[in-house]
Order: sequence, then structure tokens, then C-alpha cells
Amino acid sequence: MAAAAQDVVDVLVIGGGVTGAGVALDAASRGLSVVLAEAHDLAFGTSRWSSKLIHGGLRYLANGDVGIAYESAVERGIVMTRTAPHLTRPLPQLIPLHEGVSSALAMTGLHAGDLLRRIARTPSNLLPRPRRIPAAEALALAPGLKREGLRGGLLSYDGQLIDDARFVVALARTAAGYGARILTRTKAVSVEGDGARLRDTLTGSEFDVRARKVINAAGVWAGQVVPSVRLRPSRGTHIVLSSPGITGTSLTVPIPGSRNRFVLVLPQLDGRIYVGLTDEPVDGEIPDVPQAPESDVDFLLSVASSVLERPLTRADVQGAYAGLRPLLDAEGASADLSRRHAVLTAPNGVITVVGGKFTTYRRMAADAVDATELTTVSARTKDIPLVGATARERLTRIDAPARLIAKYGTEAVQVAKLDPARLHTDLTVAEVIWAFEHEGALDAEDVLHRRSRVGLIPAEANPLVDIVGEYAGTNRRNHSRGS
Repeated sequence: MAAAAQDVVDVLVIGGGVTGAGVALDAASRGLSVVLAEAHDLAFGTSRWSSKLIHGGLRYLANGDVGIAYESAVERGIVMTRTAPHLTRPLPQLIPLHEGVSSALAMTGLHAGDLLRRIARTPSNLLPRPRRIPAAEALALAPGLKREGLRGGLLSYDGQLIDDARFVVALARTAAGYGARILTRTKAVSVEGDGARLRDTLTGSEFDVRARKVINAAGVWAGQVVPSVRLRPSRGTHIVLSSPGITGTSLTVPIPGSRNRFVLVLPQLDGRIYVGLTDEPVDGEIPDVPQAPESDVDFLLSVASSVLERPLTRADVQGAYAGLRPLLDAEGASADLSRRHAVLTAPNGVITVVGGKFTTYRRMAADAVDATELTTVSARTKDIPLVGATARERLTRIDAPARLIAKYGTEAVQVAKLDPARLHTDLTVAEVIWAFEHEGALDAEDVLHRRSRVGLIPAEANPLVDIVGEYAGTNRRNHSRGS
């Protein structure tokens, strides 16, 4: 910690979500010295509350925003084929054709999205072309579908993240491998264009970091770092369910009365289902952890039930989560569609990168680092694999359990050598040890909520807090390490 306070670094990054971690990797890989300060834990904010998708931006194409849709398609291809094949998978998506759904209009949009996939050079053996399927095939793919009035379905493919928070951790660890200092539990007390005063929230001690440039990547809290940044947050809520007869294929369910909004029923590798998402403007103070209101839960249950044989009830809900999108306050644009990112420079010199979405984090990071004008080296991150990454075909040949390969890639071999005892259906002692020793976790909350998805179901996570905490050991105080 003292070294960070004495040295003048090239770039100080405020915020440890996907954008901040992406900025740290981009800058460090161009040869710049980097310190990243995160007030809580990696992926503590909006980055862990996503739909867990790396998607091609089809809905933006439907609204005529070809630029965002194309950018999304390109970035999806980079993540799935180069930088993180191990943390992503192709996800079949089915639009059930019940009464009132226009198959012609929907298929036109799917073909346009597939054209962008081809332009982005993402292979069709990874994301196959869309096609119309008969009712029998639709029911085979999604047995829980409502049979009455089912005329078939439109089948397409998109990218799914195995775990959004783990993706951020992998980004930060990769940045650390290029020399970036990753400081968690380190809050920015005051920020100027040439550095910041930071507080170690575990000890209360404060120290200064001097920097040639400061990049504010605090997401929905960016306005607290730079008051001139005006945001209009939008809440996206998801609910977590046991499977209602939906397993490997997701459902895209049109919202009644809307031409281009949908509810997504998203199967996960652990057998759970995530249903999302809402788009509600949020006013007032920004909480550390947003809550999913009952009205959002009811809305999602209602829309998803409209295409299911057995309607969903509150008894099916095992958990819920909500994230706040850090959208720019752009007059005349709805919160849902203002997904362009922006790089802003405040009068004091602090550079803020804000807006955008998870899929396009790499472009956001590159633009932010370009804005520093500290280097003539171009962004390299489209060709930098994250820790654990290897070619998709090689993943199948790794000698480790498939569940671990999906989370750790090539590192699964090392994880598998540790204690295999299970603490939960989706968490072993080995994974807990690895989180503390190699992934920067400091306490049970970090492991249960950001190094795994156990925390999404409080009834399952709460009994494990003390057990997992016992493994923290000496790692609890070593929060200045990056790997």
C-alpha cells in the first residue's frame, strides 16, 4: 500500500466492475502503470446483476440503432472466440409462436441480427443461423411451453456468460498479470485529475495515489466521484427459479403492448432459471445493493407465465436481484435505449467512462485509455485471452470436471487437485480455497456472491457464511494483491 502512495502511476482507475477492470487491463497491456481502487469487491456493483448474456444487441437493431448492434455483435464474437471461450457458451433462444406474435416481423429481425454475426465473422458453427421450427420441435426444446395455440417457434442463438462476476474477476487477474495493482476495499475519498485520496476500509487508514491520469469507472456511482456527470439510472430486476420445464433453451417472451421489449427466461448450468428483466427509472440516493421490488417480481412472473403450461407463482421464486444501469441523462432518450457509452473529461481533468453495457466493456475501456493520450500504442485487448482461456475445442480435452472447466478453463486442473468436498451443489471446498488464494476474495461474502452464484439464493447462502469464512485465513488482510 505504501508503494502505491509514493509512486506516480500513469493511470488510476476508480471502480472495479467490468468497465474498470477492462480499463486496467487495456492500460496495463499497453505498457502503462496502473492502480485500480474498488471500494468494495470486484464486480460488487451492476456487473454482477446482469442477465449473464454476451449478446448481439438485436433489440437495438430493431430500433434502427445499427451502430450499437454492430458493436455488440463484434464484441460478442471477440469474447466467445478469443478472449474468454471458457466463460461463455452458445445459448439457443426460442420465441414461441402463440396467438398475437408476428413471426414475419420477428424473423426479419433475427435474420438482420444474423447478418451482423456474419459481418462480425463469428462462425455459424458457434452461433447457428436462425430458423423457424414446428410446434413439436419447440416442445422438445422447451417441454414447459404452453401447448394450446402453439404454432411453432423461431429458434436463434446468442452468447451466454457462465458467470458475470467471475468474468470481472478474470479481467482483473489478467490485468494484474500485466502489472496492474488491484486494490479492493479501497474507497476514493476525494478525486482530482492528478490523483486521489483513498481509504483502506478495513483499517480506516488513508493514503494518496498520484497519477498522470485518473479514470472514473464507478458505474452508477460515477456522479459521486465527478459531480458534473449526470446519470439517469434504470433498474433491471431478475428472479431466480427452479426449472419450470425449461432446461437448455431460453425463451424470449414478448411483453404485451410492446413492439420491441421482451422478458427472457434463461436456463443456467446449475439447473436454475433466471427470468428478467425490467426497465424502471430510479430516483434518489443510489444504494450499495439495490432491492428487487415486489411489483417487478409480479410483472416478471406474469409475463413469463403467459407462454408456460404451468403458470409461475411466488412459491417458485427462490431469489431475486436488481441492478442499476449507469445510463447517461440524455434528454429525449428513454432509459432503456440510451446504451451508448461516453467518455467525458471534467474541468479538473478526471476522465469518466459511463453508459454502455456489459458486452461492449472492451470498447468502452479502449476509448477511455485513448482519452488519456498517454500512449501511442493501440488497444491490444481483442487478442489477449483472460486467465484460464483456451480455444473452445481444447476445453473439452481438459482433464477436470466439466463444471469446473466452465468456471476456470485451463485452471480447472489445478482447482480439481484441491479438496473436492462439497459445501453446496455449486460450491466445493476447493473453489473456496482457490477464491481466497488466487482470486482476491477476502471474506465469505466475496466467495458466495462474487466468486460463485450461491448468494443469489439467500436461504442456501446464509448457512454457509461462517463455514466459508473459516477458510479466509491469512488472505483476509492481503487485499493489495491482484492475483
